[in-house]
Amino acid sequence: MNDISGRKFNIGALVKSNLRNYSMFIILIVIMLVFGPLCNWTNFKGRNITYIFFQFSYVFILATGMVQCIIIGGIDLSVGSICAFIGALSAYIYNTGVGLFVTILAALVMGFILGAFQGWFIAYPKIPPFIVTLAGMLLFRGLTYIVTNVNPVNPIDDVYSYLATGTVDEDLLHMEEPNFFGHYPASFVLALIILVILWLLEFRNRKAKLANGSDVTPPAFFIGKLVLISALVIALAERFAEYRGLPIVVIVLLVTVGIFHFVLKNTVLGRYIYAVGGNARSAKLSGINTEFVTFIVFCFMGTLTGLAAVVTTGYMNSALPQAGNMFEMDAIAACYIGGVSASGGIGTVIGVVVGGLVMAAINNGMTLMNLGAHYQYVVKALVVLLAVFYDVYSRRKAGLG
Repeated sequence: MNDISGRKFNIGALVKSNLRNYSMFIILIVIMLVFGPLCNWTNFKGRNITYIFFQFSYVFILATGMVQCIIIGGIDLSVGSICAFIGALSAYIYNTGVGLFVTILAALVMGFILGAFQGWFIAYPKIPPFIVTLAGMLLFRGLTYIVTNVNPVNPIDDVYSYLATGTVDEDLLHMEEPNFFGHYPASFVLALIILVILWLLEFRNRKAKLANGSDVTPPAFFIGKLVLISALVIALAERFAEYRGLPIVVIVLLVTVGIFHFVLKNTVLGRYIYAVGGNARSAKLSGINTEFVTFIVFCFMGTLTGLAAVVTTGYMNSALPQAGNMFEMDAIAACYIGGVSASGGIGTVIGVVVGGLVMAAINNGMTLMNLGAHYQYVVKALVVLLAVFYDVYSRRKAGLG
């Protein structure tokens, strides 16, 4: 097959490349289809899809930061404890009457400070991140118990929970009934905006590649990919529109993921992060300030943990002293399932979000089947082990390690 410029394509290689790039999407769809008949297709209903994002939004937020830590060869074991600590402090701050916006801003600032605190020990004295964040896990869990006196901290009203469980249609637009052909409209508007931006960017990138003489996929494959993505976006929007409308937390996730995807893929800092993860010594010899890059990455992680703390507290509508248990494991699992290399230097924000969706779909499916948390732990462990095994195997097969 030829592209528009007449160059020939190997169809087999093209299909193989796309299967590798989009394997997580395929796995996610397969998981949903497998659980479908086992739970009477409840997992595809709008109510269930919405609650997946309500319940597991913290995973996507934390994984967005964790992927950067793993790319540079580090890890953060403290995110669960920091979530609990900042969640408790943010609830106290909110209860002073300052409002939700100031509370969110305060949580982000606190997260940045705690991330900087740990990042300094990792970047400059060069204490291994495993040790620093393990100490942080114990430190901030203990501080959480101290500041809460091992008692829940309840927000003074339900507005705090809007960020985690509110919807644009019901809570911001105050729509009491769906009025767009039996659906709420906000998710369709957002889907349209996303698709217009996506198509414009894809066509612009394709045009730039052709102008530079780079290889591009045949038009049929290119259009087919965009049509498939568009269908999935519209289908998800329809599920949201069926039940309560567009979740506010989905907008938060889109902004967060979009910012850090752009940072990693389109900025000098992003290139430095990958360079440090690929070979820190070579990056240092090339003039990259590897210590500062490491420091910034953990500042990012801390800031995102602060955001996750507000979302988690809002979802439970209470700051619990034991909140955040195993959050770090969920974030790390999402990263490895989403294609992050255990050796560092490889990974994408979009990949780990899909990895988080895979974990959420598995947890949700087993919950709908009334299987206990102990079964979920077993499945999570096996999935993570298989993901890391696949990474190590593929790298050895490619002669990379």
